[in-house]
Amino acid sequence: MPKLHQIAERHWQRPYPLLSFLLKPFSWLFGRVAAKRRGNFLAGRLKSERLPVPVVVVGNIHAGGVGKTPVVSALVSGLQARGLRAGIVSRGYGRKGGGVCVLTAQTAADEAGDEPLLLFRQTGAPTAVGSRRAEAGRALLAAFPDLDVIVADDGLQHYALRRDVEIAVFPAADTGRRDLDLLPNGGLREPLARLGSVDAVVVSGGRELADAAFRPAENMFYSRVEVGEIYRLQNRAEKLDSGRLNGLRVAAVAGIAKPERFFETLKNMGIPLAQTVSLPDHVAVSAADFPAADVVVVTEKDAVKFSDGTGLENVWVLPVCAIIEPDLADFVIGRLNITARKT
Repeated sequence: MPKLHQIAERHWQRPYPLLSFLLKPFSWLFGRVAAKRRGNFLAGRLKSERLPVPVVVVGNIHAGGVGKTPVVSALVSGLQARGLRAGIVSRGYGRKGGGVCVLTAQTAADEAGDEPLLLFRQTGAPTAVGSRRAEAGRALLAAFPDLDVIVADDGLQHYALRRDVEIAVFPAADTGRRDLDLLPNGGLREPLARLGSVDAVVVSGGRELADAAFRPAENMFYSRVEVGEIYRLQNRAEKLDSGRLNGLRVAAVAGIAKPERFFETLKNMGIPLAQTVSLPDHVAVSAADFPAADVVVVTEKDAVKFSDGTGLENVWVLPVCAIIEPDLADFVIGRLNITARKT
């Protein structure tokens, strides 16, 4: 029997008329509350803290699963490539405990959250998590006072932290839709009009669809995901030879917002999947969730939940990265009017 969140997500993609009729008033109310919060921020009635370094927020107006984390990773890496010292703050969704955590090499996923830990490992950038992102930013600057810029992973609607640049990630698959609605009738946190107030929109997953629905603008960027070589969880240097999978039972496990994308990617790579396992986003994956198989392939987001891979000799990881065009890091540097130290 489908779970409630599965029913909701199916409704957001292909609305059920009766359910839309019942939920529409609640979406209207949600929109009024969201508009009031943003209005209070713009009018200065909502307390908002400015950090001593520029803050770039990368978020979305969807409830999730838009390809934001790879965009944050690519942006931070781009800033680093230009000699800027960039830090990351995040809420740390799904972690255990409260307060602020400044990540170290020993930090586990249940302390930081899977996405912040993934970003920390991918970029090496100083990273802190906390439900109050301004507090996380202060802690990060106390530990790393030489930071030039902080990138906030998510938090477009977290107005308690002032931002100098707002970037919204929007899925290409939704660019032509006319039935998008606010929660709970749809998957939007804010109306589409919100995209007109951000500094940049990054359309993820297909430029052709975006160009057909959006008029190209100066602040429009396009993100596509590129996959790397599948590596062994216990030894990143060891790559999977897909040509030797014949006769082996291969399974794929994913605890992400859109697991079907992961499975489809593996199939397109020629990986023969005997079984797929979809788990809730941010779930605490354990070896018990893995099916009996000679080879189990997982996402990098799920891989960070295992500290050293002990006892998981058959687990392999698919790495991905975002390619953003035009260059988003150059755009951010220009907006902030700061000087790159090298090119």
